[in-house]
Amino acid sequence: MQHYIKSSDMSEKENVDPQLENFILAETQKQRFQVLVHSLTDTCWDTCMGRPSTRLDSKTEICIMNCVERFIDATTFITKRLMNTTKYRSDAPLEFQ
Repeated sequence: MQHYIKSSDMSEKENVDPQLENFILAETQKQRFQVLVHSLTDTCWDTCMGRPSTRLDSKTEICIMNCVERFIDATTFITKRLMNTTKYRSDAPLEFQ
């Protein structure tokens, strides 16, 4: 008995809409970024805040400022990395400077 392959039996990858695939990729990257933001926020809080009070002492204030600066550095790095990844996956190159 012979079996014929129907066009509907093609691999799933061939049937995926490229726009849908790009959308899912972008949403996945956004989710990863949000997880990172929450993680960094928790880390800064846990690292800098001993016991919350009505005022920040200078040590806590400096710690928070340094943590925020490192967060901005990390955000910039990640954004550049995501944009470069997206650049290579799309037809329209993105630039970030």
